[in-house]
Amino acid sequence: MRSNRIRMNPLLAPIAMLALLVAACGAPEAPPPAMDAPEETAAAAPPTFTYDPAWPKPLPNNWALGDVWGVAVDSNDNPWIAHANSDRIQELLAAEGKELAPPVIQFDKEGNLLQAWGGPGEGYDWMEDTFAAEHGMFIDHEDNVWVIGGGTRADGGVVLKFTADGDFLLQIGRNGETNGSLDEELLGGPTTAAVHPDTNEVFTADGYTNQRVIVHDAVTGEFKRLWGAYGRPPDDGPVEEHTTEGPAPQRWDPTHCVRVAHDGTVYVCDRGHNSVHVFETDGTFIAEAWVERAVPAPWQFDFETGEYHPRNEPGPGVGSASMVAFSHDPEQQYLYVGSATSYRKIYILDRQSLEIVGAVDTRGGNHEMAVDSTGNIYTVDGYSRWPERYLIDPAP
Repeated sequence: MRSNRIRMNPLLAPIAMLALLVAACGAPEAPPPAMDAPEETAAAAPPTFTYDPAWPKPLPNNWALGDVWGVAVDSNDNPWIAHANSDRIQELLAAEGKELAPPVIQFDKEGNLLQAWGGPGEGYDWMEDTFAAEHGMFIDHEDNVWVIGGGTRADGGVVLKFTADGDFLLQIGRNGETNGSLDEELLGGPTTAAVHPDTNEVFTADGYTNQRVIVHDAVTGEFKRLWGAYGRPPDDGPVEEHTTEGPAPQRWDPTHCVRVAHDGTVYVCDRGHNSVHVFETDGTFIAEAWVERAVPAPWQFDFETGEYHPRNEPGPGVGSASMVAFSHDPEQQYLYVGSATSYRKIYILDRQSLEIVGAVDTRGGNHEMAVDSTGNIYTVDGYSRWPERYLIDPAP
């Protein structure tokens, strides 16, 4: 008997099977409408700043400033400066018919003088009365005022702690006495210091004679620890030349800044080698950021005229990494690196990647910097007697 089986063309079998599936399951739902691809959120641009020529106001009492080396901001956003005497300053004061103001000055936000104090007193060694003696300052989380210095490349030097009214609290180091970078008590040309509020420890960049960071208890002055470049024991060997490529110098020259971020990350300036080193609070090395390592210094300061002139010599001059500060947001997203007089810039680095994402051209160098709660930057040159304020521009 002949079968009723129908033989199907094998080429049509897949189509027939699809038709059977459609009949059994119903017609497929229409595909959902295409969705627009999510827009990528553009990374926020780094902040920009505008120089404020109205800050500060002239001093009363026929006072004038010396070389302004240190700057800090207190919890009320009042800026402070520390300035120093020198033979050059005495000549300028005589020509101006002015008197040198006390070395520590507090202004209000508008630039009016609030108070001035400092200098030799009972119970402590004030900095030697010489060029760059009052070299740095810091205001801690309790509004205590720290003044640091001893004279550029002078033996010894001190870190002094005062109340906001100028009452003496603590001294670390002694003027005229030094004993190398492994000594736990004496300093060697300290440049600045910073207090970490979580541990109440003071970190000192020490400095011009020594080549280290040293940490003490901020209340008792008890020694805690110290380290040199890359977190190794400090080595007081000869100064190394700045290099534009290849292996980095293995000693700091000088150890010119130390600041501690909210998260406990410690930043140290190797000014003469155009770099910033990053550490944990125990001195464990994390990373290194170069700041225009291969760019020759474009500027130099003329002490005779008090002006800047183009610099045509090779090399970094006095360096592109003099001081660091942090942006005012809670995460401190940006690291500000202030150059010395040779570059006249504030570099803006992303604090996580350490990449340069912007820069601010400044009137002079940025020997020391501080940031207030709204993001304005206060900076001082050291050489030029002019404390400055750069106002943060409104976000676009």
